[in-house]
Amino acid sequence: MNPPPSGPVAEPPAPRPPRRRVHTRARLLAAAGELFLTVGFARTSIEDVCAAAGYTRGAFYSNFGSKEDLLLALFDEQAAGRIAQLEELAAACEALAPRERARRLVEALLRVEPAETGWILLFLEFRLVVARTEGLAERVAAHDREVSAALAGVLTRALPELVPPGATAGQAAAVMLAAREGLLARTAAGGTVAEDLLDATAAVLSGVLG
Repeated sequence: MNPPPSGPVAEPPAPRPPRRRVHTRARLLAAAGELFLTVGFARTSIEDVCAAAGYTRGAFYSNFGSKEDLLLALFDEQAAGRIAQLEELAAACEALAPRERARRLVEALLRVEPAETGWILLFLEFRLVVARTEGLAERVAAHDREVSAALAGVLTRALPELVPPGATAGQAAAVMLAAREGLLARTAAGGTVAEDLLDATAAVLSGVLG
């Protein structure tokens, strides 16, 4: 009989969720995103989401603990997409001078396309819900920390010039995201004023960070 293997034994990988459950979650997210963007977060119920996706409340609660969890998952998707775009742009701008590279990257992070207007309003509505809902603030703060950490990772790997001397990548990421939130609140209506504020914020931040 062979002796037992020595050293630590690797734990088996965590089981992957069944394909059907992944499909159910995706349909719930898609239905919720459409409803939240058209009628708002507060006016959309879990029953509305289930009806639009074609599922029962049981299917909903097997994937999400609450309507707030569902919206945070949607925000996670949006943030992941934005981070991926920033990494691609960082690679594309690698040959540029540091200040120009910083300007383009900061502007890319801050810019909000016209198609994102609905997401701006949804984001601002949810921030008000958080401020008025006991117990929700810390959960959202945890979500914000995860997004900041993801951006800090990009800064560390690909954009070290956007981290000022004496600051950490996490601090630079937090400031950039806070600036983006301020722009969301001030530019939801779009137009020339929004463009001017975007240009001013990008110029100041890229000058400081670059």
